Amino acid sequence: MGIYDDVSRVTTEAELREVLPTPPQPVWDKDIARIDEHARTIIGYSPFFLLATSAPDGTCDVSPRGDPPGSVLVLDEHTLAIPDRPGNKRLDNFRNILGNPHVGLLFVVPGMNATLRVNGNAAIVKDGPFFDRMAVKGKRPHLAVLVEVTELYMHCAKAFLRSGLWKPETWPDRKDLPSDGQIAKDHMNTKIPAKVIGAALAMEAKLNQY
Repeated sequence: MGIYDDVSRVTTEAELREVLPTPPQPVWDKDIARIDEHARTIIGYSPFFLLATSAPDGTCDVSPRGDPPGSVLVLDEHTLAIPDRPGNKRLDNFRNILGNPHVGLLFVVPGMNATLRVNGNAAIVKDGPFFDRMAVKGKRPHLAVLVEVTELYMHCAKAFLRSGLWKPETWPDRKDLPSDGQIAKDHMNTKIPAKVIGAALAMEAKLNQY
């Protein structure tokens, strides 16, 4: 691996524990493995979460999901229903779930530094009695993901405190970052002007949300 040949690699859990000792029992006890009233409240207020999946061969994918708060339904204390919205149709997460149902979710609430972590087993469904409840602007989702919760616990605030994510004064100036159109142009190695691509991306994102 070239310049990384001289690094000191960790290859076993025993080696990990030499650096990071086993945490105290309360750290393990916070996993309640069910959706209690506090988790239900956080999920209900969360407009954004990350969905992590992995294929049978171990390759992974993480997808951002955003919707009006309350769009992820708590069907019972062990089951979530997640509506699918229009996207790029690559189906990375869905193809992974078909081969490996294990998923991880991280729910974020704006202004809240702690996050809610949920792990479980997922299934893809194309209809159900709850689909009407997931409609936005009169449009029902074509598909949804059911998640049977096997682990659920709060993740501490340190990551958000260290990053200052909710502090606008720490945000970069958007003009210092490449435009969506320029990134797409360079990644696709196309001669289409970045402004044209950017305008098309912005229009698609605006008109094809639901």
